Amino acid sequence: MPLPKLPSKPATILATQDYPTAGAARPATKTPAAKKVAAPIIEAAIAEVAKPVRNAATKIKQVAALMVAKPVQAPAPAPVAAAPAPAAQTKPAAKGKVTPLKSVKQVEQPHPAKHKAVEVQLKSSASRAADQRGISKLFVLDTNVLMHDPSSLFRFEEHDVYLPMMTLEELDNHKKGMTEVARNARQVSRTLDALISNTDDDAIEHGILLSKLGNKDAKGRLFFQTRLQSADLPAGLPVGKADNQILAVVRSLESEQDGRPVVLVSKDINMRIKARALGLPAEDYFNDHVLEDTDLLYSGIVQLPDDFWNKHGKDMESWQESKNGYSSTFYRVTGPFIPSLLVNQFIYLEPKNGETPFYGQVKQINGKTAVLQTLRDFSHTKNNVWGVTARNREQNFALNLLMNPECDFVTLLGQAGTGKTLLALAAGLAQVLETKLYNEIIVTRVTVPVGEDIGFLPGTEEEKMSPWMGAFDDNLEVLNKSDSDGGEWGRAATQDLIRSRIKIKSLNFMRGRTFVNKFLIIDEAQNLTPKQVKTLVTRAGPGTKILCLGNIAQIDTPYLTEGSSGLTYVVDRFKGWTHSGHVTLARGERSRLADHASEVL
Repeated sequence: MPLPKLPSKPATILATQDYPTAGAARPATKTPAAKKVAAPIIEAAIAEVAKPVRNAATKIKQVAALMVAKPVQAPAPAPVAAAPAPAAQTKPAAKGKVTPLKSVKQVEQPHPAKHKAVEVQLKSSASRAADQRGISKLFVLDTNVLMHDPSSLFRFEEHDVYLPMMTLEELDNHKKGMTEVARNARQVSRTLDALISNTDDDAIEHGILLSKLGNKDAKGRLFFQTRLQSADLPAGLPVGKADNQILAVVRSLESEQDGRPVVLVSKDINMRIKARALGLPAEDYFNDHVLEDTDLLYSGIVQLPDDFWNKHGKDMESWQESKNGYSSTFYRVTGPFIPSLLVNQFIYLEPKNGETPFYGQVKQINGKTAVLQTLRDFSHTKNNVWGVTARNREQNFALNLLMNPECDFVTLLGQAGTGKTLLALAAGLAQVLETKLYNEIIVTRVTVPVGEDIGFLPGTEEEKMSPWMGAFDDNLEVLNKSDSDGGEWGRAATQDLIRSRIKIKSLNFMRGRTFVNKFLIIDEAQNLTPKQVKTLVTRAGPGTKILCLGNIAQIDTPYLTEGSSGLTYVVDRFKGWTHSGHVTLARGERSRLADHASEVL
């Protein structure tokens, strides 16, 4: 047991007999009489206190000498850990290089809520070993991979692909219907039919070239299960279940393919867990992941270094232009920081010495030269948008994008309460009803329930979609309350006018449509697949502006992750385009309760 800690202040030194011993339960209480001790008693007390330190230093010297003389028979760290705690701070301990071990209570453990989870390896150990040796692999595809990405057959580069017969059976079972899964199943079937056409039996047995249909990146072969393969699975596993039959095929192939790694690819987590439990290599299909780590996702905002103007202010040019009824200042700067920027990216510099902050946007980049434009301050009341002003830096950036007619595609990311829907709706109403830049606002979203589905809804398309649009109704109430000049009748008339200019549409009827001069808002875009996002964005006609709003931390669609979401896909693909912009809203402005809940829950 370590000795008690020494007092840090000499003014509180007690008499010798009042000091606690090592075996005492708790220290003695400090009495006012301790302040009146004589000088000799104080000196004796200090000498008595210094004894443990000298004894501890001597003991550590002896232990260090033993460890140097007999390194092979050095004792375990336990005797060193048993040394008194104050001796760890003495000079002899540092010279002897004997560091006492911390006790369990002294080791600082990270808080479980704030500690970032360890990054999981995407590839299995068998895949990593094959990559190091430079040999090709045989990937066995689960059905959900094909139904998730119909082009997954051609995404494995030089490696071969194997389709069990049970995978084809499950594809056949899911081909009926009008859902996205059924469409993907039918597309995979058509692709397989095109690959297998004009092919003899020997070619099927030895593999069909995946580059047959013009996919030059696919250099491997496609193999089908042409015979019954038996493998011993653990007793008790249902033989008739499709997943277990695919696992049996993987185990049988592993025994047949001598030295060649066989890897199961599945989007089903339980399938991968069962495979790993049976000792079979399995991994997720991660070719659809835009980013392996969402922390690397483009935020649309960058902070300039403190010495930016010192390094880039030489030969700087500046001028003013008036556009869209607003005059802004432009700067042409050159320097080493410019190549790391992107067009339409927001930049800011907030000096700590009290100088005026700088907020701007990159308009042009040519090598190490860029043109920067100052922003309109939407936090000021005179620049309010339908009564809404920016409450923080990111909202000001977002309103500059939303109110810019030259920006055709805008994506807003952010957690709950950051103002995505309110800013989008306010910008839409201002440009539809005030400036008349667009004809109407079209709102759509994916109808994925958070809990149990309540079944079919009655009424027309707009009436069926109205329960899903509660967020827009809440924000419309906020925007209508700001108009108090006309009283109750005026607010009712304004609300009717707004309702007539807002159309709510379903995603199911978007194919083949073309929107001209519309302000299209896609809410909850994180639940869209990349294919669905492509279908929606390609509906834009002349004069249409599209907004994608969402929070990638709240994905409800099965088999979609933060890295493979359609919202992540468009943010990454559209960055740097002259007519698009992105802002990640970081600060919640809904209420103090909502902000605290988003942090601690």
